[in-house]
Amino acid sequence: MISRTVREALEDALGDRVRFDFPLARCTSLRVGGPVDALVTPETREEVARALAICTAHRIAHFVIGAGFNTIALDDRLEGVAIQLGKLRRLEERPDGGLRAEAGVSHAQLTNFCIERGLSGLEFGCGIPGTVGGWIAMNAGIPGREVKDVVQEIEVISPTGRKLSHLPRARLRFVYRSLCGLAAGSLILSALFRVTPSAPGSVRSAVDRLLAVRQKTQPLNVPSFGSVFKNPPGDFAGRLIEAAGLKGLRIGGAEISTLHANFITNCGGATAADVLKVIREAQAAVWQKSRVRLVPEVRIIGGKA
Repeated sequence: MISRTVREALEDALGDRVRFDFPLARCTSLRVGGPVDALVTPETREEVARALAICTAHRIAHFVIGAGFNTIALDDRLEGVAIQLGKLRRLEERPDGGLRAEAGVSHAQLTNFCIERGLSGLEFGCGIPGTVGGWIAMNAGIPGREVKDVVQEIEVISPTGRKLSHLPRARLRFVYRSLCGLAAGSLILSALFRVTPSAPGSVRSAVDRLLAVRQKTQPLNVPSFGSVFKNPPGDFAGRLIEAAGLKGLRIGGAEISTLHANFITNCGGATAADVLKVIREAQAAVWQKSRVRLVPEVRIIGGKA
């Protein structure tokens, strides 16, 4: 539990943009998770800096929750401050062929902006859940195309909130489903993407094609958190899970999707414990069947899983 002094400092700095004992189940796409000591939703970079400075001064742990996709929050209370950047969602087209997007910009907002302005290059991201900050942090993508292919630079604030840095692509170490090398506790505030002018109709057609594939192959109408496991080299996690006969496996309210085996859905009343049991069952079954170790892509917060 955070102290009364910290509560008062956060309230003074952020007003109604801070809530205490907030259930993270309301912040994650899978709708599971226990309460966090404090959830802050800053509206400006200045408010982000204030929140980080308070955490630093009082030695309080902090982490970014983003839009809550690709995240499991455990059922027990989580100590510290969760920072949600969903109110930082400005988009700015640059005359040099760049598009600046703040961390809270959603995939739908980004896609619609590109369609309206006739900007090509980011169509692959349509339907990838989450926000720009999360995309960068996990190097989101589809087969053959990832965020690293279109990022020119990112804007990062230090863990103490005292320093803003613009890091060019050459200084970023992207790997499969991750961005390595940023200081622990630093926050991604925005990204500059490379785009090219195109006809709005052409951009929309490309987006529509990709969305149609997603709608046919992924469980988009029920709570989930996107892909659960990273694809092993030369194979697909979903194929391996299906080959192990686990499509439709259900523990409590958590189920391996019958549409796509690399998705776990909340069929009603699922807990984080249910989800972790399904994950471990899938790992064990795939190892027994195919001798492949599945590595979670999903991030687990709240303690040791």
